[in-house]
Amino acid sequence: MHSSAGFEMGSQVSVDPGAQCVVIVGGGFGGIAAASQLQALNIPFMLVDVKECFHHNVGALRASVESGFAKKTFISYSAAFKESFRQGLVVKIDLKNQTVLLESGEALPFSHLILATGSSGPFPGKFNKVCSLQAAVEAYEDMVRQIQRAQFITVVGGGSAGVEMAAEIKTEYPDKEVTLIHSKVALANRELLPSVRQEVKEILIRKGVQLLLSERVSNLEEVPVNEYREYIKVLTDKGTEVASNLVIVCNGIKINSQAYRSALEGHLASNGAVRVNEFLQVEGHTNIYAIGDCSNLKEPKMAYHAGLHASIAVTNIANSTKQRPLKAYKPGALTFLLSMGRNDGVGQISGFYVGRLMVRLAKSRDLFVGTSWKTMKQTPP
Repeated sequence: MHSSAGFEMGSQVSVDPGAQCVVIVGGGFGGIAAASQLQALNIPFMLVDVKECFHHNVGALRASVESGFAKKTFISYSAAFKESFRQGLVVKIDLKNQTVLLESGEALPFSHLILATGSSGPFPGKFNKVCSLQAAVEAYEDMVRQIQRAQFITVVGGGSAGVEMAAEIKTEYPDKEVTLIHSKVALANRELLPSVRQEVKEILIRKGVQLLLSERVSNLEEVPVNEYREYIKVLTDKGTEVASNLVIVCNGIKINSQAYRSALEGHLASNGAVRVNEFLQVEGHTNIYAIGDCSNLKEPKMAYHAGLHASIAVTNIANSTKQRPLKAYKPGALTFLLSMGRNDGVGQISGFYVGRLMVRLAKSRDLFVGTSWKTMKQTPP
């Protein structure tokens, strides 16, 4: 773009048709990977997110138990992407005029659009508040204090976040009593190998976590969450009562579809994810891509996959402008690593079981924090 006219506040100036600008909606793992690759290719882009900093939420649970860790999990967008970053809420995507409308009234013109809106869920696994980097870090430091005060802790939900949370607490504070309540029998993600899911269970038992399986919390609405109390009564549908000082909820991840819901009606799955073809293009829209959690692909929602999707989308945007053939995304055999505290873990790489030594080396020690700082071209604190 030779002029910045298209980016003036609230102006509806259309960009000259020859100009290329990729707008990325959402700055999660997929969004920052796409932005840094476009940056490297010198393709003009604009990354939009409601927050002022990227949240490396793979480290969120560690940040909840280890003081000082949270500041490594928040990374400034503008430091990485300068004037190619806009903090704002997308209120509408105008397909006819190829603009993304922000709540501030600003309209961002696009030649290509990458939807990378991700998913949200309960704190501390996800962080959804719009606030300063300092306030975000402080929210986790406060969570550390709540956990330190509590002797009896109940974790609700035994998917990957719940099992990692329980393991993090027991690793950092072995003397605390942790109960994990899960509505199903098997723990962690259903896409994982049975041997991996069994090992997850054994690690938790070895660490001394009490497991209440195939029970559902029935009074969750009345229970204070993430706050220390002298006595909290947690009830399950089987009539079990668990006395707690602190309840942490680790289930109920939802796809963030509000930004594109009205524009792409008819192209969404029932959970709000966007239906894409093998090139990760939205059905019927060759210049719109969906990556990461908000794309409807048959694979678990993971940071690792979002990064793979980002390079396919960026490659295809670059190729399409040069009339080169597009690259298809093929979900491979599953790679999924569960960090069970800094000294333990289990998982699978390309569909094969890997034990604690591999996972500890690959993930558990630093939870890939360094990788995100590298993507954002900054050094961790």
